[in-house]
Amino acid sequence: MGRAFEFRKARKMKRWGQMARTFTRIGKDIAMAVKSGGIDPDSNSRLRALIQNAKAANMPKATVDNAIKRASSKDQEDYKEMVYEGYAQHGIAVLVECTTDNTNRSIANIRSSFTRCGGTVGTSGMLDFVFDRKSVFKIANNGKTDIEELEFELIDFGAEEVFLDEETNQINIYGEFTAFGTLQKYLEEKGIEILNSDFERVPTDTKTLTEEEAADVEKLIERLEDDDDVQMVYHNMVIS
Repeated sequence: MGRAFEFRKARKMKRWGQMARTFTRIGKDIAMAVKSGGIDPDSNSRLRALIQNAKAANMPKATVDNAIKRASSKDQEDYKEMVYEGYAQHGIAVLVECTTDNTNRSIANIRSSFTRCGGTVGTSGMLDFVFDRKSVFKIANNGKTDIEELEFELIDFGAEEVFLDEETNQINIYGEFTAFGTLQKYLEEKGIEILNSDFERVPTDTKTLTEEEAADVEKLIERLEDDDDVQMVYHNMVIS
């Protein structure tokens, strides 16, 4: 069928793979949210946010409902959140967030990935000066919102930056890590549609690499992202 067909097939398989990983990630987050706050999204703000994220990711409602039901059963695995830090080639800082039911397996796999790709795993907290953890909300842009006015209103609730992402046409709100609940409550009370909300590690310092150098780092990132225990991978790489 030719190279064009193979290219389209590879793109489709990659997209399906990314969707599957997204569903798995949200499922694990739902499990932890239910364990800590119960199955009622009205009283469990974290679960409510995750249900919104699942909808934005086109995760079937039945899959979400099953994840909540499974999370409340005695058979549900007990997940732990783990953070691993290290350096990839060319001095790029890499932070890996995992949700796992087997920490020995996770660290062994993470260490193997770093080693195979020419990097090294470091100690907990070593990258605290490189990444700031932020609350992030993405809301619908109805074309009528005054972004400067919205930012002014949200500052009192812990927002630090509000801007329009022209690529997605969504309004992004970045705030203090501890302000997640306060910002969520404000947006919900104002009837503002939240498309997605989560926590992100934002680099405070970046390092610019050539495309050739970046390819070395991307091998590690892709390998880490393929690990079932890995939720998110953050880095401070910029490509020149």
